[in-house]
Formats: sequence, C-alpha cells, structure tokens
Amino acid sequence: MSALMQRERLRTLVVDDEPLARQSLRSLLAGDAGMEVVGECATGREAIKVLRQGPVDVLFLDIQMPGADGFEVLRAVGPGAAGAVVFVTAFDTYALQAFDVGAVHYLLKPFDDARFASVLARAKERVRGLRVQGMARQLGELYSAEEPVPAARPVSSPTYLERLAVKEAGRVLLVPVEQIDWVEAEDCYVQVHVGSRSHLLRQSLRELEAQLDPRRFLRIHRSTLVNLERVRELQPLFHGEYWVQLHDGRRLKLSRSFRDRLDQVLSGR
Repeated sequence: MSALMQRERLRTLVVDDEPLARQSLRSLLAGDAGMEVVGECATGREAIKVLRQGPVDVLFLDIQMPGADGFEVLRAVGPGAAGAVVFVTAFDTYALQAFDVGAVHYLLKPFDDARFASVLARAKERVRGLRVQGMARQLGELYSAEEPVPAARPVSSPTYLERLAVKEAGRVLLVPVEQIDWVEAEDCYVQVHVGSRSHLLRQSLRELEAQLDPRRFLRIHRSTLVNLERVRELQPLFHGEYWVQLHDGRRLKLSRSFRDRLDQVLSGR
C-alpha cells in the first residue's frame, strides 16, 4: 500500500437527526488526522441530496430519522455512494438488516471512545481495500489491453474476466480465473477458493458471476459458484438435489432449483 494512500484523508459524512449525536461524532473524528468531515445532515432526505452530489469514503448514518430512515437513504443513493457505511443508532433491532445492506459496522448508542476507534479502524480498512481493488482492476484492464486480440474473434462477442485482482499481505495478486475452484458468498463478500488458498473480495456473488464465462462457471446454489473444469462427478441425494464432487475431493451441494441450468450446460444447449 503506498504512503500516499495512507496519508490521504477520508471524506466523511455524518447523518443524524440529533444535534448532540452529530457533535459527538464530529469531535471524535476531529481527533483523527486521517479523517475529514465534509458535511453533516439532520434528515434522511438531506443526506440523499448530499450523496447524490458525490460519493464519500465513510458514512456515519442514523437509522430512525424523519422523512427517510437510514435504509431508505441507502436504497435511494445506491451502493456506490459510500465506501464504508457505519450505522449509528440507539436501537439494537436493526443489526441483521444493517449487515444485509453491506454496513461495515453497527455502532450502538451510547458508545465509548475505544468502541468508536475500533469501528473507525474497520471502516478505514474497508475503504483502503476498495481503493486497492480499484487500482488492481485498472492494472488488470491495462494488462489485458496489451494482449493481442485474435482476428477471428467476433467484435460483438461478450468479454469475461480473465484475471481476478486480489489483495494479499499488502500486495495485489492477479489470479487467472481458470485456477479458481469454486466461490462462496459470505455476507457482502465472496470467498474465492484457489487450491489450498482462499481470497476474500468485497463483491456480491451475483456481481462476480456476471463477470465470469457462464460456460465455465455455474451457480449450483444460491451461495455457491463452481468452475465446471474442477467437477469430477455428481452424486444423487434426495428430492432432486446432488453432491457436486470436485477433483480435490471437496463436495458442494447442487440445489434442485439450479439443476436445469447444469443440464443445459452439460448438454451444450
């Protein structure tokens, strides 16, 4: 990770309908030289307006607010409006829903300085990870652009990901997709399994699936994507379900709802 990336201040927006809560967050953030509070909002509608003008790195977001609650704000502006979202609320009933929409943490009021520092550290790591992935993606695109394109390849044919950029120990690795064994969904991340190693990416399974060649990678479960080249055999279970056994011996479950698509691929349709 470059020194420039570490020194760059993270643009932060504070959204809460309580003035004292906003003041408390501002004071805590002011003590961190790596953070820059670029604005604060007292209502969800005001937050939507500000976020539509441009994204921020970190968003501290209350849930229960007049006009539009925190979840409505995120639905209105989309996932690209903030690199890391931290819900700050006095209610503990929304935790699961918060993580379902990709929140980096759920900060329950009242909280102490140590708790805030821990949450802020996670938010920083999320943003920096996203920046590394963005740089790696650009590097991969440049690398692919230098390779000659076969003359017989149709211009209109879809293009799929050839390498996956993953962060490991401060480095960015470019993993050829043919080396991937299988992928599993893990909250708002995916775990990419390559041999005996695995890599965690902040991307939904649906997003990654759309980037991979469907003739090679197939969804066999709502949370599992498999490289067909790694499949050795299918073992029947009950009610139309199967075990998908890979060459390394691992078994993955094939759900009945995904069986038809597998049949189509195997029959060449």
